[in-house]
Amino acid sequence: MTDEILGKYIIQHIEATEGPVVFFSWHGGEPLLAGIDFYRKALEFQRRHLPRGKSAINGIQTNATLIDRDWAWLFRMEKFIVGVSMDGPGELHNHFRRGPSGRTSFSETLRGFEMLMQEGVSPEILCVVNSFNAGYPLAVYDFFRNIGAENITFLPLVEPRPDLPGGVTPASVSADAFGSFLIAIFDEWVEKDIGRIKIQIFEEAARTAFNQEHTLCIFRENCGAVPVIEANGDFYSCDHFVNSENLVGNIRNNSVAGLLYSDKQKAFGLAKSGSLPYYCKICDVRTMCNGECPKNRFITAPDGEPGLNYLCSGYRAFFRHCLPFVRAVAEEWNRK
Repeated sequence: MTDEILGKYIIQHIEATEGPVVFFSWHGGEPLLAGIDFYRKALEFQRRHLPRGKSAINGIQTNATLIDRDWAWLFRMEKFIVGVSMDGPGELHNHFRRGPSGRTSFSETLRGFEMLMQEGVSPEILCVVNSFNAGYPLAVYDFFRNIGAENITFLPLVEPRPDLPGGVTPASVSADAFGSFLIAIFDEWVEKDIGRIKIQIFEEAARTAFNQEHTLCIFRENCGAVPVIEANGDFYSCDHFVNSENLVGNIRNNSVAGLLYSDKQKAFGLAKSGSLPYYCKICDVRTMCNGECPKNRFITAPDGEPGLNYLCSGYRAFFRHCLPFVRAVAEEWNRK
């Protein structure tokens, strides 16, 4: 990303943010490949253009293999929210995370995670749940707990096969396996770790006890508030839909606010609820899920209607399993 586009993006992002806190999210590929000087420059742009009364928070997602003392120091001093991609202990992490030469990454990722912890940065674990590690839920969770993780997000791997309608790649987690994985960890968490470890999907489920809107876009009724801006300034509706159909414009000749509130972006967001199958609309746990991410809606519902989420059966099983807990939380809250 050139200095010109970086500067335009930061200025326009600040202008488009109505509240007092401006959140910048840096993703890749591997975002650390941009180099530490890129982020120093971005931080300087932020300081230069933030008006009085506004502050910035930066979040970054990394595989942590490039983390050294300089990176760890920067993240601590600038109060970055750091997400580290790690899929469990060595064998489970390395099963699918291999380079072109077959080189594995677990030892480097763990080293980076530990270096961040030593520097006083407590990273969030971003665990991709695939067809392999889904079979070892407690081994995955115990490992994260033992290395001191305080925040964990589980991300289901779903890779559709264009040559097989409704089919997925062998690495993809099955819906039922994902549900079972979440249930096993939820039961362990309820018994031992409430209040000590935060697991994003459990917190999202609990938000329904307080009639709160989901913070995670995939569970909101509509989407469109989390677009992506590429290095050349192209603005796409969502990082899961970086294609010509969902190219909204470019920040070189449009403002971030103008693109974010454009008719095309609004239509993209509203299409989520507008295309929700009837099978979902009558579901007893719909408010916990809202059909999840549109990118995963490529199978057929039992009544024959298209557009059901591939992970539906797993989510239904998990959300129904945790529903009594959520209701108990709500009852306790209402007594106060």
